[in-house]
Amino acid sequence: MELTDQAAITSGSAFWTSTAAGGVPQITLTDGPHGVRMQSSDEDMLTGRPATCFPPAVTSGSTWDPQLLRRMGEALGDECRAMGVQVLLGPGINIKRTPLGGRNFEYFSEDPLISGVMATEWVLGLQSRGVGASLKHFAVNSQETNRMTISADVDERTLREIYLRAFQRVVTRSQPWTVMCSYNRINGVHASQNRWLLTDVLRGEWGFEGLVVSDWGAVVDRVAAVHAGLDLTMPGPDEAGDAALVTAVRDGSLDPADLTTSADRVAALVARSTLETTEGYDAAAHHALAREIAARGIVLLKNDGAVLPLTSGQSIAVLGEYARTPRYQGGGSSQITPTRLDDALTEITASTSAAVTFAQGYAADDNAVDEALLAEAVTAASNADVALVFVGSKQETEGADRDGLDLPAAHLALVERVAAANNRTIVILSNGAVVRTSPWDAAVPGLVEAWLLGQAGGGAVADVLFGRVNPSGRLTETIPLKLADHPSFFDFPGEAGHVRYGEGLHVGYRGFDAREQEVSYPFGFGLSYTSFEYGMPTASVTDKGVEITVDVTNTGDRDGREVVQVYMEVIGSRVRRAPRELKAFANVPIAAGATETVTLQIPREDLAYWDERLSRWIVEGGEYHFVVGASSRDLRGAVLATISEDEGARWPLTADSTIAEWFADPRGAELLTKAFADAASAGGITAQATDPGMLQLLGGLPLNRMGMFPGSPFSQEHVDALVEAANN
Repeated sequence: MELTDQAAITSGSAFWTSTAAGGVPQITLTDGPHGVRMQSSDEDMLTGRPATCFPPAVTSGSTWDPQLLRRMGEALGDECRAMGVQVLLGPGINIKRTPLGGRNFEYFSEDPLISGVMATEWVLGLQSRGVGASLKHFAVNSQETNRMTISADVDERTLREIYLRAFQRVVTRSQPWTVMCSYNRINGVHASQNRWLLTDVLRGEWGFEGLVVSDWGAVVDRVAAVHAGLDLTMPGPDEAGDAALVTAVRDGSLDPADLTTSADRVAALVARSTLETTEGYDAAAHHALAREIAARGIVLLKNDGAVLPLTSGQSIAVLGEYARTPRYQGGGSSQITPTRLDDALTEITASTSAAVTFAQGYAADDNAVDEALLAEAVTAASNADVALVFVGSKQETEGADRDGLDLPAAHLALVERVAAANNRTIVILSNGAVVRTSPWDAAVPGLVEAWLLGQAGGGAVADVLFGRVNPSGRLTETIPLKLADHPSFFDFPGEAGHVRYGEGLHVGYRGFDAREQEVSYPFGFGLSYTSFEYGMPTASVTDKGVEITVDVTNTGDRDGREVVQVYMEVIGSRVRRAPRELKAFANVPIAAGATETVTLQIPREDLAYWDERLSRWIVEGGEYHFVVGASSRDLRGAVLATISEDEGARWPLTADSTIAEWFADPRGAELLTKAFADAASAGGITAQATDPGMLQLLGGLPLNRMGMFPGSPFSQEHVDALVEAANN
């Protein structure tokens, strides 16, 4: 291919299309991830052609059911084919580091395991239809504030174990056709120009075979980006960037092989995007799937006195504008024009023969309390058997983070007034990220976290409220008592162009658990209309990993689903760890009165931590607790397993290693004990070095500093000999 053509096809020709050049045709890429947002006109950038608005990731992730995500991916692939789309921009798997993240509704969890597992199935489902996924946003894109300039400053262990782990899982298990780089900088380097990230890690370590595309407008320096491993700059056209690449190759500042490689990857992506456009898709079936996912993603947080499910004959007051005018998705590039839109008021009315009254309660576009609307709602609540109060957040959107966790003042007032008027008040939340529920939730017997449910959310809410669906959703993020309790509180959103990830590994529930801090509702939590009992788990260890088996019994009178969760605790670890980490989960249907034997697999690589000294993943040898439960704080049973250590996992001892580090190592302790014994005759401080008190005093002293003391025999030659002996 001619040099100019190589440069041309590595940028777009328009906002949503690649460039046709050098015999390579163009393809269409468009927004996802919970619907196909195919732009309907050049004049309107945000409104798309009608497509199924599936539940956003905040809801679909709360199902804890990977197979539902695969089915959703398949349906999205069918709609892409019908609209002539070759690459759908999703899924988004960035970690919910802070509950204030404006784009949290597009992401699955504060935990990398569930994010990676759910996204893997989404990708496999989509790509089974011959449509490419675009795994995003790579990487550490956990805030919208200054998203195009901020540097996420994070240590490598935290980066590997938390912020890259889900990407690694999806890449190695599903090979998405593309990965989208993020806007932000990572430790000072733009993601689009980060060769360590895009080439060394993504391709070299993980074996990624596809194409790296920029987020729209993320490329700062086209030449530096191609050298780093970015293949396709979007949007286009970018004539100046194309020319810069040609000039850089000709003057020798860019290796021609870098541009050729990127052009070849673009050509390969286009070549695999050869399936013809289909005639259409089954919109009714996709709506039904959207309803199923939405109902399964609803989390029942509180059900005192079995106020739910609703029973026939109960008169119902439906209160709050969101029941009539639903909040069903967030704002920004993922905003879908739905094929139809269900509302909860209509679906609730259709679900019962009893009287249903409605009161608006608040103005949808105004946070101020309206006393007249409140009075009308209180009257309706006072005259009904049950009051259903629909409230939630006002907005979550790409491009801006939230400024707090509290409900709008008008919504809080509605909850408080109605709860005082009717002791059977049930609050239904509509929100794209967690909202503060304390202290007002103490006054209501029923609380339903209904998130943003997509176009079929109204029917899904009715299905759960009336018991047609037994709720089985579980939280994928912790609901704190207040914002100041959150591990990220002091290090968000940053300043002077940098945000420090000061909580390190202790993201979300890891941080709350490490501080033994009270929360409103813990990670993994969710109630059911039935109850489950757990037997004692067992563990089987092989060279491939750990298999956990536990019996779970449905002790109620309704069929239901339990989300069985396995958390890992490492006893006496030599590195800092969270008290417990999610390592496996299973969504299990269990009939009333039945017992199911649940088997969960933990691959050996998922036991590893990132060792910064050795620059590799390490499985530490020792005793591991595997704790089985219904949430991170509802732990039903534990089993102890002995795990063998990886070969070569011992930290190397150096002249700079401290006396304490030498004695902590079996070989080092043996050598140093002998060295001190041999030196005892020299007198001075070394003669007493093995005394417990003196050892404590000297513990932090590097071995090569021992020669500084009078009469010490630890010459540089002696220290070098000890180091060689210790490591050989």
